Amino acid sequence: QVQLVESGGGLVQPGGSLRLSCAASRNMLDFNRMGWYRQAPGKGRELVASINLGGVTNYADTVKGRALIFRDNSANTVWLHLDSLSPEDTAVYFCNAQEGRTNYWGQGTQVTVSS
Repeated sequence: QVQLVESGGGLVQPGGSLRLSCAASRNMLDFNRMGWYRQAPGKGRELVASINLGGVTNYADTVKGRALIFRDNSANTVWLHLDSLSPEDTAVYFCNAQEGRTNYWGQGTQVTVSS
């Protein structure tokens, strides 16, 4: 088991930026991949970005060019930085850790983009 604790959500104005963090309760090197997902009202959960043990990243088309995912293994933390926010980015953002075929999830943090 692992606890994933997200922080950094809140209300952001259109065009603004945010940085979310996810702290894992144990060694992040145990997980072959860390990622951020989001779920907007009435929609399914979708991948935003992921990063594997080798540092290879993957981004959803909707955030390419304005998102950055990075990790600090010594701090067992992964971050998501997202620029040029629009109301379409409004969602609950979830941290994910993948260990083999097992997925762990954080409790989610709300991001609302509105003026």
